Amino acid sequence: MSKKIKLGITIGDYNGIGPEVIIKALSHPTLLEYFTPIIYGSSKVMAYHKNIVKNANFSFVSVNDTKHVAYNRINVFNVWDEQCNIELGKATEESGKFAFLAIKKAVEHAKEGEIDALVTAPINKNAMKLAGFSHVGHTEYLSDAFGTKASVMTMVCDSLKMALASNHIPVSDVAKQLDKDRLIKKMKVLTRSLKQDFGIERPTIAILGLNPHAGDEGLVGAEEQEFIKPAIKEAKNNGVLVSGPYPADGFFGGGDFRKFDAIIAMYHDQGLIPFKLLSFGKGVNFTAGLPLVRTSPDHGTAYSIAGKNMANPESMRKAILLAKDIYTNRIEYEESTKDPVKKMPKSQEEIQES
Repeated sequence: MSKKIKLGITIGDYNGIGPEVIIKALSHPTLLEYFTPIIYGSSKVMAYHKNIVKNANFSFVSVNDTKHVAYNRINVFNVWDEQCNIELGKATEESGKFAFLAIKKAVEHAKEGEIDALVTAPINKNAMKLAGFSHVGHTEYLSDAFGTKASVMTMVCDSLKMALASNHIPVSDVAKQLDKDRLIKKMKVLTRSLKQDFGIERPTIAILGLNPHAGDEGLVGAEEQEFIKPAIKEAKNNGVLVSGPYPADGFFGGGDFRKFDAIIAMYHDQGLIPFKLLSFGKGVNFTAGLPLVRTSPDHGTAYSIAGKNMANPESMRKAILLAKDIYTNRIEYEESTKDPVKKMPKSQEEIQES
């Protein structure tokens, strides 16, 4: 691609490690060859956190409108100008308010075509609630903002793509919120994403059961019989390469997860516990199904180490690189569908640390 990608990065909760991992991730000397970073937040806040990160190769241009973005520099777009009270390690209404303003402005610019992809630094749910944020998290907010009814929260690492049939809801509500139609939509959205975003021509998907032993033919739960198996059958009839439901414990314990391009777990911890055991600190949260490419690191605000220069930037770096790769893959996928002779795209080679 000849066009340099404009990559938006929201600052997240500035009382946590978000600004620190952004600074460390963008300190890699070759990154600016591949995209133009635009950090949504405050130049004052970024300067404060830069003083915490010792010897960072990080300098930026402060901008107040997109017309003045410097394409060969790191840009900080000032979403707010007023002074803010940084209280490292604490969930405050103020930090939640400014984190939300950064997300809101980035979404506005994405809709206007001012950025091509978005990476979101971690937010704290308590701080966001104090600030009046009405959504559970980024995934839910972005889905509403773009009018997407069937987005799929998908965790990505080198060995595994873990999608969720339900996101941030109590375990007691999982069975109530799942049905055949919802599962079929998730399978279709994930299949399309694997093709256009990851260059997998014929993706295979495994479905986990909701109950122990995947219901054991109805002996320890009826959901598999009632809607999971019927959803799999109908999806197969519509060309989706899906199989299951698999008992989650044996599926991971026996290594069967390696046989599939992606997995759909029924609820949050069923998918994220094995994912984070296999990849914590190196995984990426990706929202499949959005018109905008959106990724984030696989960790939270980590208040306990905020301001101590201890945060590992690897997940943020991978989130940035994956956003770049997926955006490129989408462009190439669109071109390939216009020209059926052209092969499906392969994921861009990751930038290696020097």
